[in-house]
Amino acid sequence: MDISRRDFLNMAGALGLLGLTSGTLFAGDSKEVKAKLKELTFSDVVSFEPKGKATILHICDLHAHIKPLYWREPSTLISAKNLVGTPGFICGESFEKHYGIKAGSLDQYFDTHNNFASLAEKFGKMGGIAHMKPIIDHVKKERGKENVILLDSGDTWQGTAVALKTNGEAIVDAQNYLGVDVMVGHWEFTYGKKRVMELIKKLDGEFISQNVIDNDPFSDDFEELIFPPYTIKEIGGAKIGIIGQSFPFTSTANPKRFTEGWSFALRHESLQEYVNELRKEKKVDCVVVLSHDGFSVDQELAKKVTGVDFILSGHTHDPSPEPIIVNDTVIVISGSHGKYVGRLDLDIKDKKVAGYNFKLIPVASNLIPADKTGEELIAKAYKPFDKELNEVLGTTKGILYKRDTFYSTFDALIGQAIQDKVKSDIVFTPGYRWGTTILPGGEILKDNVYEMTAITYPEVYTFDLKGSVIAKLMEDIADNVFNANPLLQQGGDMSRLTGASYSIKIDAPSGKRISDFLIGAKPIDVKKTYRVSSWGGNLQSVGENMDKETPAVYEVVSDYIRKQKVVDISLTSNVKVLDYSCGCPEKGAKC
Repeated sequence: MDISRRDFLNMAGALGLLGLTSGTLFAGDSKEVKAKLKELTFSDVVSFEPKGKATILHICDLHAHIKPLYWREPSTLISAKNLVGTPGFICGESFEKHYGIKAGSLDQYFDTHNNFASLAEKFGKMGGIAHMKPIIDHVKKERGKENVILLDSGDTWQGTAVALKTNGEAIVDAQNYLGVDVMVGHWEFTYGKKRVMELIKKLDGEFISQNVIDNDPFSDDFEELIFPPYTIKEIGGAKIGIIGQSFPFTSTANPKRFTEGWSFALRHESLQEYVNELRKEKKVDCVVVLSHDGFSVDQELAKKVTGVDFILSGHTHDPSPEPIIVNDTVIVISGSHGKYVGRLDLDIKDKKVAGYNFKLIPVASNLIPADKTGEELIAKAYKPFDKELNEVLGTTKGILYKRDTFYSTFDALIGQAIQDKVKSDIVFTPGYRWGTTILPGGEILKDNVYEMTAITYPEVYTFDLKGSVIAKLMEDIADNVFNANPLLQQGGDMSRLTGASYSIKIDAPSGKRISDFLIGAKPIDVKKTYRVSSWGGNLQSVGENMDKETPAVYEVVSDYIRKQKVVDISLTSNVKVLDYSCGCPEKGAKC
């Protein structure tokens, strides 16, 4: 890795080191600069001003990415006008302005899409459990192992080939290696109830959730909690009450068959009851909600529930360098895909929180030496599948990325592959927010395809659907994504369309946002029957004349890339936003 003196200064600024510099820190030739860079690979990356005696480490939305990866943040992140430009809905230049991030810095690379390909070449990959572990171990050594806990906000067991092929076990092994003490869930539940319980038994830590109950009227546990609602941990001489909040929309966002008999909801009323119980009966010093609600939903939750000191959020994948404070509740979120380990130090005095410090520690895998045990664990997990997963399917001319509100190049590739195979008029691809990024000119491995599609219901369905149904469906999805009330959003992006295009006015009334809807370059005919393909959802349930063949999406995409050899996906979106002239507006919907 070739780092110049200027790059070194940028990195030092990103890591908060400029205040630590002396007259000799940057003196000398490039060899000395590189020597100082080598020193940054560990101690300076984890530099932190400690506070009190108790430390909570936080991770969220790993999505089974136990290896280092590239992960590009969105270049379009739009919501309802009242939410745009607020934490959870900031990207690109707006993000840089909001948090004071400089161009060319490590922060710009980790937190925005700007200059991503060039900065990737400079700074290298992100995350990976073997690079997260030294950070965790360093904090435990500094603070005392007994004074540190590691909390996981979920979406951890699903998202890669090794997760899918081991039914989650390889990822639980990774959690045990990292030392996860407590977790909640969402995509975990798509392994099915039986497998979830098996994996929880393998987990060294605890799985808690106050908002998942039995709703099977024939069950002996009808209306009982499925999991313990909370746990109490003593660290740094303080009693910390931790309440679990799993994804409240699991049974609607994912097929119901995986959690049949379990009921999911926000359940803020019962959350308040558990907060009161921990405060009054258990006499805890601090109440933490470990959440997978989503960053914006948790900000609303803090308005409804009192007595919570901290919410450790997850689900929406937001990197948020600074906490959000709502009604005396401090809300933090630690990005996704293992890019960050969040560190929260607590100063507990007189049975309450007297102060705290928080930092997102960047897991820059080129700067943090890998832990050998972690590398061995990864190699062991992947070994049975190496031949398949290391196959080079082809290369890409441009960047292949996932995250965006309306369109991404990797989703466009998936849609093209499906349409090429089944010749449908239109393809629906779900707006999932997990995956990977492949740099321009990069090889596409079979493993990369799984990283975008590795779910337990990968079938591609092809069927007939009326134009009227398609039009209403898109309006319904828009109502979810752009609802002004965060509590009515499920935290996903718009479904991606192949073979179609449309215009959208975000702030139009419900049901009237979409216009200029074209299928096959012709205006949609609400009376016409179209041939539709979809995967990763439940759209096929309202279709007719379904194909008997339902191939796995990862095989369809792999076959297509093999055939193409070189893929060239346009960066131009097939969606035109009418009321925003940029992809990353500031607060007040200003571009």
